[in-house]
Amino acid sequence: MPRTADGTYYDYIEQDAKPVIVLIHGLGLTRHSWEKHIDNYARHFSVLTYDLCGHGDTVVPSEEVTLSLLSKQLYNLLTHLNISQAALVGFSLGGMINRRFILDYPNHVSALVILNSPHERSPENQQLVEQRALDSAAGGPAATIETTLERWFTADFRENNSITVDWVRQTVLANNNDNYAAHRFVLAAGVKELISPTPSITAPTLIMTCENDTGSTPDMSYAIGQEIFGSEVQIISDLQHLGLLEQPDLFTKPCVEFLRKTLSV
Repeated sequence: MPRTADGTYYDYIEQDAKPVIVLIHGLGLTRHSWEKHIDNYARHFSVLTYDLCGHGDTVVPSEEVTLSLLSKQLYNLLTHLNISQAALVGFSLGGMINRRFILDYPNHVSALVILNSPHERSPENQQLVEQRALDSAAGGPAATIETTLERWFTADFRENNSITVDWVRQTVLANNNDNYAAHRFVLAAGVKELISPTPSITAPTLIMTCENDTGSTPDMSYAIGQEIFGSEVQIISDLQHLGLLEQPDLFTKPCVEFLRKTLSV
């Protein structure tokens, strides 16, 4: 498997003259989260997927996990592959990473797609979410995995698609406890540095979430959209946080259409 000098494992479908898109997975998952999406993207783009720090095959970082560290990881990966510019498609924590990245390295981004990603919470909810992240550190992902799956998938999908649900369960449980807890705290606390970004994000942006995603709500997606001039917001009916795996076509089709239009493909 290809990897960078700093231990980031990745897969890259490089296609001459086709714009590059990077697919960034969420907390506890791996680059394989995108397997049902890649073929559709690869019809029009070069496609890069990778494992976040300490996830999947990538090494656990020696530095404190922050959004800036995760942004730097992506920058190092693009540099390793001599990619000067890419469209960034980020899910959940990945949708925070791509926003941090464009603030840190604006000239390297052609477009953003932000999927099921959190944003500003009330002060009370923000404090509660951060405290829950800290409290869960001792028990690791196993302490909350079943309630997490209930939030991520609809009841019907959990009942009738055990292979996918079990894959997610085992992938999350395979995480290093400390690294998982550190990333969970970034997911909880990192939104504060993305509110009313300065300078403003000006890249073409598509924002999507699911109607019943309780952690990355439609209101949050609209709030992100209000802060990014000219952005588009789409809400997928009925699904929860991992609608991306439950009904992948509902995400891939509008994302591909947006990116083809934006990148003139």
